[in-house]
Amino acid sequence: MLFAGYEKTTLHSEKKKNAGHKILSHYMLRSNVGLTMLKIGGGAVLLAAIVAVFVVATQGRDPDLEALEQEGREYIAHLDRRAGARKNAASLAEWAYTSNITEANEERRIQVQLELSKQEKQAWSETKMYRWQDFQDFSLRRMFKKYSQLGVAALPDDKYKLLMQCVSGMESNYATSKICDYKNTSKCDLALEPEITEIFAKSQDPEELKHAWVEWHRAAGARARQNFTQYVQLDNEAAKLNGFKDVADWWLSEYEVPDFEQQLAKLWEDVKPLYQQLHAYVRKRLRDKYGENVVSAKGPIPAHLLGNMWAQTWNNIESFTRPYPDKKEIDITKTMRDENYTPLKMFQMSDEFFRSLNLTAMPEKFWKNSIIEKPTDREIVCHASAWDFYDGEDFRIKMCTTVDMEHLRVVHHEMGHIQYYLQYRDMPVIFRAGANPGFHEAVGDTIALSVSSPKHLRRVGLISGDAEDEQTEINQLYKMGIDKIVFLPFAYVLDLFRYSVFRGTTTPDDYNCHYWRLRDELQGVEPPVNRTEEDFDAAAKYHVSADVEYARYYVSFIIQFQFHRALCQLAGEYVPEDLTKKLVDCDIYQSVNAGNALSNMLKMGSSKPWPDAMEALTGQRAMKADGLLEYFRPLHEWLQAENQRTGEYIGWEPSKMQYCTEEQLAALDAKAKPEPVHES
Repeated sequence: MLFAGYEKTTLHSEKKKNAGHKILSHYMLRSNVGLTMLKIGGGAVLLAAIVAVFVVATQGRDPDLEALEQEGREYIAHLDRRAGARKNAASLAEWAYTSNITEANEERRIQVQLELSKQEKQAWSETKMYRWQDFQDFSLRRMFKKYSQLGVAALPDDKYKLLMQCVSGMESNYATSKICDYKNTSKCDLALEPEITEIFAKSQDPEELKHAWVEWHRAAGARARQNFTQYVQLDNEAAKLNGFKDVADWWLSEYEVPDFEQQLAKLWEDVKPLYQQLHAYVRKRLRDKYGENVVSAKGPIPAHLLGNMWAQTWNNIESFTRPYPDKKEIDITKTMRDENYTPLKMFQMSDEFFRSLNLTAMPEKFWKNSIIEKPTDREIVCHASAWDFYDGEDFRIKMCTTVDMEHLRVVHHEMGHIQYYLQYRDMPVIFRAGANPGFHEAVGDTIALSVSSPKHLRRVGLISGDAEDEQTEINQLYKMGIDKIVFLPFAYVLDLFRYSVFRGTTTPDDYNCHYWRLRDELQGVEPPVNRTEEDFDAAAKYHVSADVEYARYYVSFIIQFQFHRALCQLAGEYVPEDLTKKLVDCDIYQSVNAGNALSNMLKMGSSKPWPDAMEALTGQRAMKADGLLEYFRPLHEWLQAENQRTGEYIGWEPSKMQYCTEEQLAALDAKAKPEPVHES
């Protein structure tokens, strides 16, 4: 499943194991065939062979590396089949719980995970006996390397069960949290989806929005603090048992480059000037609407006014902030509802798009087993997710779909995950993953860039009329920008915060202070009311409560524009410097060339380091913001001119809202100061 896997397979480099006793143990664990061969000629030959191997191994040589490698190949194939069966059982138990949240299903899920963890430990102990670092076959070494990390199952059984209970507790709290209605305080059954989300989409009453924000963060965030604190401690223990310093080190290792954190920082520095211009423009439009008493001229933007519970995307304020308000804006959602769109039709449209690229149609089981509408008879985890059951046949989506344009994009995002699963389903189980976690998130979003283009919407009859003029194009780019650009600092902050927590730099006493300090400094948003350490606002975001690493989304929002640009060139839809073939106008629908190139990358799974997969599609081996910046260049230029015209302040001063005590601020400032240099 994409989003909530507890098995954290990583690519951490281990020191080579070359000790003689491990080689001896390795031989004792060989397959029956290998042992039979050694036993030919009697016990003396067996003993001599083992002693010879032991002596040579301690000298760093191997008498028959090719035979050992073949044996390793047979072992890993068997291990991979067993791992597929375990992942299938785990996914079925997880699906049963998240699609019907009951105590019985939760207990069943935990029992399955405990049983599987015992099997994984046994397999891990066997795998560690192989001196795989000396194998010549790259793919075989890579499989061993991945299987040499056990994940959280490395914990003792009692701690493993406690960790599962902590995460289940947070996830269940998040899924079942309800708040009271602002206008009718006796109505206290408002769930995040759809009721609270709809309030943020439609309400323009700052007090109603503040109420919904505060109550949700109290219910979904503050209540999770105790579970989260224990989860951090246990997850860090598991990280150390897998050879990592902490969970931050563990998560970062999945990207296979030593300077990944520095790469994230560099990408943010590249995008920051564009974000600051967009932030300044939006702040002015909100100030015009709500007044300077609500939105200041130079400060951060109050988080509850941006149309989204977490201020991670700002699409819902587009209607009254768009650059050219007199330009008629076509309401895609209204058109969808007028034409009797259903959740099923939205998924069928997405399936047809992928098939038009010569990619794989959704299998029959997908349509039979997926949940695409919110059930009325039980509680489920509504957060949209795509699932691989590791049998090559069963793939599902769970989503509480509503008929609107935003969910049409989400449908394509989730279907992108399924398409990735379908493309690499013939790979060994251990390679059935994205080239890095961000790749998996980027695939569906890359398709959605075409789907949401005016050209495609016209093709499928969701808009009509003439092609776009310059003002309409700026409006369109703005609409995309308050989705794609503004998301980046939010995504960056969420894992910067958790890296600091896992490393012990941020202690439980400072959770909320440090979280809001980062959001203030990097995102330029502030809480609508003062916050204290009684609150725990980070956990009011699903991925924090569900133990899901978030840098993948940050990476995705960068690399999807690299993917999009490459696919558009292959489709003949984009030519650099040709104003009739602009990147913003591209729609790769029905391009077999683009589809085949995408398929070639997806089929690789995680069998190669991600720069190889990136190069296969784009010709580039690094994550770069140039595709995103090129896509949004006309908007950036317009924003610069508009902000200069209105004299808007670029950037923001520190928030006047209190979210840290004086003592906490002093401690933060002390940490930020460089150490004094003492001359000898």
